[in-house]
Amino acid sequence: MDVPDKIDDAKIQEGVRMILEGVGEDPHREGLVATPHRIAKMYKEIFGGMHEDSTEVLSAVFFEDYDEIVLLKDIPFFSLCEHHLMPFTGKAHVAYLPDGKIVGISKLARVVEHFARRPQIQERLTAQIADLISYKLEPRGVAVVLEATHTCMTMRGVKKPGSLMTTSAMRGVMRENLATRNEVLTLIYGKA
Repeated sequence: MDVPDKIDDAKIQEGVRMILEGVGEDPHREGLVATPHRIAKMYKEIFGGMHEDSTEVLSAVFFEDYDEIVLLKDIPFFSLCEHHLMPFTGKAHVAYLPDGKIVGISKLARVVEHFARRPQIQERLTAQIADLISYKLEPRGVAVVLEATHTCMTMRGVKKPGSLMTTSAMRGVMRENLATRNEVLTLIYGKA
């Protein structure tokens, strides 16, 4: 699917007005008159990752002789479920085993944010983070674990607040070598 070059404010605002009318509200009511504009502005922000070049997120790579696990834990993130356009929020744990290339730690958080800022499903988000790190850093291994609460499940449908979805993506030795995988999972969860 081709992504438009920019977000179309007018279409979003008209759509919001139609939704308000569809649920029986008056979009011209004082409290709602600016809502379509606010929603369009919000969508520009939370869907901004759709219009960024993924390969630029990890453009600053450093060469370093370090061959142990690099892990950034508890990276907060939010995204919108593409099925209901409802938020899911949680934390990401991103690890890699360098093979000569490293990045500044803030770049790992930026990768998470980059892919989260678009209509998403957690499984794809997890894989996209792992795949970009694998592609740009060419490490010996990558591990990405996401834990999130989905409001499309807690507020509607089965209504199960407190449920947590966990997904993982393992690449290279993190997938192939059980000891390495267990080491990174122990570093994330603190259990031996």
